[in-house]
Amino acid sequence: MSVLKEMRPNVRNMKQLQCISLARRASQIKEELKQGVRKPYKEVIDVFWGDPHTAGVKPLSFVRQVFAACLYPQLVDSDKLPVDARQRAQMLLKGCAGGSVGSYTASAGMPEIVQRVSEFITRRDGGAPSYPENIYISPGSQWALTNILNVLVNRKASPRTGVLTPSPSYSVSTLSIMELGAAIVPYDLNEEQGWELQVEELHRALESAKGVCNPVALYVINPGNPTGHVQSPKSMQEVIRFVSEKRLFLLADEVYQDCVYGEKSEFVSYKRVLSEMGPPFSDTVELASFHSASRGILGECGLRGGYVELVNLDPAVMKYIYKLFSKDSCAPVLGQFALDLMMNPPQPGDPSYPLYCVETQHIRTTLVKNVKRVFEVVNSLPGFCSQPVEGGAFAFPRLHLPPKAIQKAKEMGMHPDVFYCIRLLEEAGVFVGPGSQYGQKEGTHHIRFCFMTPEDTMEELLRRLTSFQTQFMKDFS
Repeated sequence: MSVLKEMRPNVRNMKQLQCISLARRASQIKEELKQGVRKPYKEVIDVFWGDPHTAGVKPLSFVRQVFAACLYPQLVDSDKLPVDARQRAQMLLKGCAGGSVGSYTASAGMPEIVQRVSEFITRRDGGAPSYPENIYISPGSQWALTNILNVLVNRKASPRTGVLTPSPSYSVSTLSIMELGAAIVPYDLNEEQGWELQVEELHRALESAKGVCNPVALYVINPGNPTGHVQSPKSMQEVIRFVSEKRLFLLADEVYQDCVYGEKSEFVSYKRVLSEMGPPFSDTVELASFHSASRGILGECGLRGGYVELVNLDPAVMKYIYKLFSKDSCAPVLGQFALDLMMNPPQPGDPSYPLYCVETQHIRTTLVKNVKRVFEVVNSLPGFCSQPVEGGAFAFPRLHLPPKAIQKAKEMGMHPDVFYCIRLLEEAGVFVGPGSQYGQKEGTHHIRFCFMTPEDTMEELLRRLTSFQTQFMKDFS
């Protein structure tokens, strides 16, 4: 115990996740249902985590066929799998020491895969060059983000290092910043304008940090999590000019880049916008952009594969980053393979191409339908309103709670939206996240839930939510 008492103060003082008790209760209810305890529902609909496969989305056949052959190489020579899946597995295994997924790779990732990540980025960004030496494959994008933050945050600085962070924001990212001893400098996204990032708010947030901390970086999430907003190139140009003027490092979380649904929305990377702005921005603004095989259509959360691309960093800093990424050996090999398959899917003429198209199109069509249905149903309910969702995997509707419900929550020592989420879980078997977990304006309340589910699951969720919300509003009106 004496050793634990001496742990770093910033670890000891980390704000406990508001949803820990909620997650524990969800697990308990799932176990109770297995044991035959009678409830008004037969199963918990878990849309808290943003894990597509947990929510019932089926893995892509080509991806799993390649994995099967990589894990059991005897399948490479059999006719049980499509020939292109076997050829891809053979190619990937050639890059492994001993031809085995159980071997270590280079710290930054298998050189062949890093090269193909670089080629993917160049294609994505309309020819803007990407260099393999600036790319590091990691066990998920959050791991890479934490490593880059490790370079930016001076633990001994006074005042503390600060990071401008969106509100609302992905809670794991904010916890990573806090764990390193840095200060969160929140900037509010404009809910009334569809959760738009406005540069005037960045100036306000930076001004608020004076005398409190020394901001060194700006963290952006595009498409937004939990907001679902997709930034326009014009907005991104304003952000780049801001970080250039204020000499801030730009951290761009772009893990939902292949999930865009808005009719007028299109994903454009910060790397591309920066490149197209030209000098002095394109050769001076320091940028780290993150992507992952966990999110989006692939949804391979458990395999832990992500990457970071670094732009305009000093060579001396790059040497240090290489050492930092080297200390944990390498990313899981299957995670690296998942990245490769995400960026180089079957092409027209390949045997696996027709099925791959059918499966991915089904997922995309389902997501578009789910987004439309969530918007329609939520906005029809008393006490709810939702901005249009343009991208990402989550809905983040605003909840207008009756005063009696807010008072009841206070009496129970809970945030009002945590109180709401617990009631929704207990009475309707729907596990969602409270808005207070992600940051929200004082006096507002929200819930967050993932819509990357099969269509019938989303319809059942909306049916339960409608019934619960109607009764909740009656009980507390």
